[in-house]
Amino acid sequence: MKIWQKSVTVNELVEHFTVGNDRVFDLQMAAFDVLGSLAHTKMLHSIGLMDDEDLNKVQIELKKIYRDIENGQFTIIPEVEDVHSQVELLLTQRIGEAGKKIHSGRSRNDQVLVDLKLFFRHEIQQIVENTTKLFNQLIELSEKHKDVLLPGYTHLQVAMPSSFGLWFGAYAESLADDLEMVLAAYKITNKNPLGSAAGYGSSFPLNRTLTTELLGFDSLNYNVVYAQMGRGKTERVIAQALSSLAATLAKMAMDQALYLSQNFAFVSYPDTLTTGSSIMPHKKNPDVWEIMRGKCNRLQALPNDVAMMTVNLPSGYHRELQLLKELLFPAFTELNDCLHMATFMLQNITVNTEILNDPKYAYLFSVEEVNRLVLNGTPFRDAYKQVGYDIENGSFKPKHEVNHTHEGSIGNLMNTEITKVFNQIINSFNFVKVDNAIDELLKA
Repeated sequence: MKIWQKSVTVNELVEHFTVGNDRVFDLQMAAFDVLGSLAHTKMLHSIGLMDDEDLNKVQIELKKIYRDIENGQFTIIPEVEDVHSQVELLLTQRIGEAGKKIHSGRSRNDQVLVDLKLFFRHEIQQIVENTTKLFNQLIELSEKHKDVLLPGYTHLQVAMPSSFGLWFGAYAESLADDLEMVLAAYKITNKNPLGSAAGYGSSFPLNRTLTTELLGFDSLNYNVVYAQMGRGKTERVIAQALSSLAATLAKMAMDQALYLSQNFAFVSYPDTLTTGSSIMPHKKNPDVWEIMRGKCNRLQALPNDVAMMTVNLPSGYHRELQLLKELLFPAFTELNDCLHMATFMLQNITVNTEILNDPKYAYLFSVEEVNRLVLNGTPFRDAYKQVGYDIENGSFKPKHEVNHTHEGSIGNLMNTEITKVFNQIINSFNFVKVDNAIDELLKA
């Protein structure tokens, strides 16, 4: 059954090629398709296109289908093209003529748009929740190990003193910046396209403001042509946000793999969280971090993949837009998995508190000595030359002390301020408004 089909049967090869993997990915949108229909039919009733009896039948049955989806009892049969057709077919089979009325004032174009917006909104919320858990874990570790020094490197050469407090805290603040991009993507996502129909509006007196309120959107895509043009653009902005988070995780994963190696030995993990070699019995491989690095490096290509799918399309709907689901849907899953695993691994990390006892880190404190001389009245250039000469002739005797007090330094991590910024971003999402709207829509 195809809701667009008339008297002509499409060639089987053409159908297989054009439908592709839609049924697989549409299952992930099924609950959101029902939510969209719940709001749309209430709107149809408000403008006189559905009477009380039909609305009641449709609402009751849609909520039953929603529960079936939640319980894993919903499928898209092979004869049906997509989730929209499957829901409409079930309604018509169960309640008769009323089920045929739900598509009034709607096109599959704006129906899939609203499904995608609701799906993306939900997935972004999961990303934010998992990012918050990782952020809190990093801040906790930063505070716990703030007094433990470790070498800082530039050009992969021993440079200046750092600390575990700085290292963990740096990734926490990076996540805060990443969430700024996620918030921007969420704001673009959280606009209602329903009522744009095929991209040119409808002659029905649709109340788009009502469906916006019912579905908990912040606003609507006002221009109906732009509502359709937004497909692809929304995915592109989301891809940029996911890529930003992935970049942070990839860099942290690289640090972890490096610091776990014997040549560094800055951190360690229980044997149960590392893997061995089939030939070398001493090996403890950081496979979790390496797999995470690979996944997140791949996710950083996502914006380009989306762009290449949409870069030369004119306005209006085009069928290849369905392929964007194949790019975005797995990306959410992979990034959530990486966020979860990063938090889990960090809950089991052990830091090496004796790193700087190794003599190869003696020159780590050369800048500290230069600064000490300057504070005692020596001009900086003279102090620099003096310490450099001491290093060359072997007379440099470092003091393993640091006195960094400015904002964001070893002795003043500013974790409280970073956390405040992070929480302000989190509050800007206002997930409570969305949750309340959906609860109200599903109320019996």
